Order: sequence, then structure tokens, then C-alpha cells
Amino acid sequence: MLTVITGGSKCGKSSIAEEILSRKSGKKIYIATMEPYCEEAHAAIERHRKMRFGKGFETVEKYTDIHEIDIPDRCGVLLECACNLMANEMFSAGEKEPVTKIIKGIDKLTKRASEVIVVTNSVGEDGIEYPAETMDYIKNMGLLNCALSERADRVIEAVYGIPVMLKGSLWQ
Repeated sequence: MLTVITGGSKCGKSSIAEEILSRKSGKKIYIATMEPYCEEAHAAIERHRKMRFGKGFETVEKYTDIHEIDIPDRCGVLLECACNLMANEMFSAGEKEPVTKIIKGIDKLTKRASEVIVVTNSVGEDGIEYPAETMDYIKNMGLLNCALSERADRVIEAVYGIPVMLKGSLWQ
């Protein structure tokens, strides 16, 4: 099962994702994609570590190349987050086809896991014209989010911490 959780910044996406996966038995893998490149990143990483403390998650830090992750069969996976992964693939790794590469990685995870939850952000909704590099990122995130949502069994938008179902059922 593939679940996509989207929404704006700091709207409860991670809490909803962790709650869903916490209800599952068995091994739980948390794929952390945020590279700790500055003080703010370190603070966000620490906040997320505290949030999932005691919930039985095994953390795998993987900033690019998620297709290389070897997970146990039938485990639960939470990928946090697609936006960081896209930025890392585009700007750190210089990937020319980041959407294709990320989708292949997520497809591989979904074949092995009983449940994969991908946290992503709503981007490009503000209508502001940014520099070309940022606009390319926004375009790729839109393509990725569309491809993920098309594949997903359920799509949830987090609105002020409330899960709003866009596709599927919350407790499938």
C-alpha cells in the first residue's frame, strides 16, 4: 500500500504519517532524507527524532539514491520527505531525471514493504515567479507529486493537523 501525505509547512504531515504507521505491527523503517547542512536542518532533524522516539522506528538516513535501500519484506516504511529528496537529487547529486529516479526508488520500496508512506509538501501554489533553478524544482515536485498520487492507494492532505482524505480511506 502506498500513502501520500501532503500539505503546507508545519501542518502535521509527519504526525499523521507516524500515527498511521504506528498502528501497524512489525518492523518500521523511517527513511530520513534531510541533509544536515545548517543549524535549522539540525533542529528539524532533532525535532523529528524526538517525535518518533519510542515508536519502534529504525532510521535510515539516505539523502539520494533511495533505490539502493534494502528493506525487509513486509515492513512499514515512512519516507520523510520527498521535497528534501528532490532537492538533494537535483542540487547535490546533479540528477538530470530526478522524478524518474525517485519514482523507481519508491516503486522498489512498495514492492517489498507492506506499507509505504511518503510525506511531501504542496509547492508552487503561491503563484510567485522564482529564479529558473527554483522553478525547475517546483515543476519537478509537481510532476513527482502527481505521479505519486496516481500510484497511491490513498492521498491525505494535512490541514492544521487534520487528515483530509483526497483518495482512499484513512484506516485501510
